Amino acid sequence: MSKKSKKLAPFRSAIFDGPSARALARVGVVDVGSNSVRLVVFDGAARSPAYFFNEKILCGLGAGIGETGHLNPTGRARALAAIKRFQLLAKGMRLPPLTAVATAAVRDASDGADFCAEILRETGLNIYVIDGTEEARLSAQGVLLGWPEAEGLVCDIGGSSMELAQVSGGDVGKRVTSPLGPLKLANIATDTAGLQRHITKTIDDLANEVGTDHKRLFLVGGSWRAIARIDMLRRNYPLTVLHEYTMTPEDLSATFAKIKVTDLAALRGQTGTSEARMALVPVAAMVLQTLIARFGPAEIAISAYGIREGMLYEQMPKRLRKRDPLIEACRFAEKKDARIPGFGKALYEFIRPLYPTATTSERRIQKAACLLHDVSWRAHPDFRHEVCFDNATRANLGGLTHEERVFLGVALLYRYKSNHRNSRYQPLFALLSDEEMHKAKILGKAMRFGAMFTVNNPAGKAKLAWDPENKTLNLSIRPKAKDLFGEVAKSRFSALAHALQARKNVEFRD
Repeated sequence: MSKKSKKLAPFRSAIFDGPSARALARVGVVDVGSNSVRLVVFDGAARSPAYFFNEKILCGLGAGIGETGHLNPTGRARALAAIKRFQLLAKGMRLPPLTAVATAAVRDASDGADFCAEILRETGLNIYVIDGTEEARLSAQGVLLGWPEAEGLVCDIGGSSMELAQVSGGDVGKRVTSPLGPLKLANIATDTAGLQRHITKTIDDLANEVGTDHKRLFLVGGSWRAIARIDMLRRNYPLTVLHEYTMTPEDLSATFAKIKVTDLAALRGQTGTSEARMALVPVAAMVLQTLIARFGPAEIAISAYGIREGMLYEQMPKRLRKRDPLIEACRFAEKKDARIPGFGKALYEFIRPLYPTATTSERRIQKAACLLHDVSWRAHPDFRHEVCFDNATRANLGGLTHEERVFLGVALLYRYKSNHRNSRYQPLFALLSDEEMHKAKILGKAMRFGAMFTVNNPAGKAKLAWDPENKTLNLSIRPKAKDLFGEVAKSRFSALAHALQARKNVEFRD
């Protein structure tokens, strides 16, 4: 087998036809973990795929493996049943052959190979068992799918293992694996002190291998996400989107204290966490608390992307990897849902003169807003502004902080509504400063006015010019486009000038 075919063996064939590919045919991935078995079907923009289908079963394959050395019999039967269902679903969706990988429980169990053979015999699905360092690499690549410029340490916790991987400059560096999964730790010691000593020693060994100079931890895995939900609950955090949710060591210290004194059943009901997952939280919290104490990160971020997304990233040509996941997702949404696909780019060019000193990060949000400005046009006019806001803040978008999500949502809200008074989204607005709220308002009003020139080339019909020193907003309109500047357009232009606290000047000229 050639080196290239070995690398692609788990994937059977390349998903992407070439470096210019943007579209992604529906593709299914099965992840056989120590605690859960999951099918994810990706669809949409290749650089920022949407989840067409996502189902998991908490089978607990790794439960008791430390004592018996075997896969949990009940978990094994449940996993087989789940995979049989997944195969039928894939057939019904007319997917290409599923790609399946198994991690710590299957690779560590004495009957792991027998289980894979049974799956192949019963379902026709070939499961590829990957080692710990490969698991770490794929999980880190999943993080890079959402954060192309991620810098720090990826920490992926499963039921039977925990992996660490360095990420920097778009590449995965050193990676290590450990037996610090909550299912495996349950059999290490009968007393808390003994368990803590084992966790501390193991993390000290990991730190010696990968170093502790990492300012940011990226957390991957269901147990980490469950802890993050508890942190959101404790903070009364308004945007309950886990991806790119950030916490400080001080935040988590208070959350760990809450976990110790609060009834798990109560937390489960308040956070919507399954009973099986919540049962792992106390041990997972011990691991995370020790990890933070040893590595001392300034910030901890949750990644909803992991090994499954990393399997897609594995096959992306470098040119595709370098594309902005946010802009790619917005382009795909515009092409699929906007009334005039392609107008978003023209709208961005039209309003661009308002932002002569915009930073790169500011420009990408402006571009994203323009691409999304018309994708919710099918919603009822009375609620279109709310649909736009929900779309921006809740959609599956990578490369977007929570503050940027809300900024984007506010800008799109103002695209369809002149104010945000008495909005039910008021708690979310608190994530932005007054200055950022005002900037989002200006962007929204600029798009609201620019949409009045919904033609193939609005810049060819009219041009904006902004003089910040003299606080003057200029609009020059070509005579042949004079009638486009009707009553509503004049009102929206005045609203934009008012938001800028500017004088307005309108000229008609070639």
